[in-house]
Amino acid sequence: MTFRITFLGTGGGRHTTMYQVRSTGGMLIEHDGKMLNVDPGPGALTQMHRIHYNVSDTDSMIISHCHPDHYSDAECVAEGMCHGGRLKRGHIFGSTSVIEGSGKLGPCLSKYHLNIVKDYRAFKPGETISVDGMDVDIKKAIHSDPTNVGFVFHTEHGRVSYVSDTEFTPEIAEQYIGSRVLILPVTTPFENRIPYHMCSDDAVEFIKIVKPELAIFIHLGVVMIKRDPDKQAAMVQDMTGIRTIAAHDLMTLDVGEELVLGDAETFDDEWIPSTSP
Repeated sequence: MTFRITFLGTGGGRHTTMYQVRSTGGMLIEHDGKMLNVDPGPGALTQMHRIHYNVSDTDSMIISHCHPDHYSDAECVAEGMCHGGRLKRGHIFGSTSVIEGSGKLGPCLSKYHLNIVKDYRAFKPGETISVDGMDVDIKKAIHSDPTNVGFVFHTEHGRVSYVSDTEFTPEIAEQYIGSRVLILPVTTPFENRIPYHMCSDDAVEFIKIVKPELAIFIHLGVVMIKRDPDKQAAMVQDMTGIRTIAAHDLMTLDVGEELVLGDAETFDDEWIPSTSP
């Protein structure tokens, strides 16, 4: 059965987002014939156009928390899922701040956009939800949006985990033990820790606890990008003995008996997708 991730964007944080040093478009996941948009921040729609992916083919959307680098393109994805409001289809899953609002944050989708799709729901850490037939565990995070969560996707070929933005603690990392693939938001390089995020030092400790087959850095901040994420990942690999890479925009990962990395095909022509249901 198919499980493919296309990394629409590998940047994160305020400055990478503002200046689009890297796209901050989140991930597109194909699983068993279904399409899932994960954290569609700035750049998601542009990147989908570059690979000629029709956003109307999206079946579900999942949003970890209410910060713009994780949700700003979400309402347009919702429009795509329901073919501009012509069909009642598509599912939206999000943290409490995303769906209902929490404190000064959110909600990040209007009532109109929540109600044009087939259904929506908020989730909390400790729950397991079904996303188009795939079980997804919801995990605790420590972040400036206190409702933020991470995810464990259950695939035929093992667990694929996306940690989302968080500080490192052993308890946070232990939630992901058993993951075959660990997608880590490593915002800053060694010796450059900032609140509510992880740096390369934290990645070392996180990976040592989880012991995945493959660790992938995303959510790269401007300072991390200047320091060369590939070198940072190589240093972490040397220190942990675990294969570690820094993702790049439009990189793909196929999860099967083997883990296969590649690049999505891109196109430069003026492509206009079909808009018919």
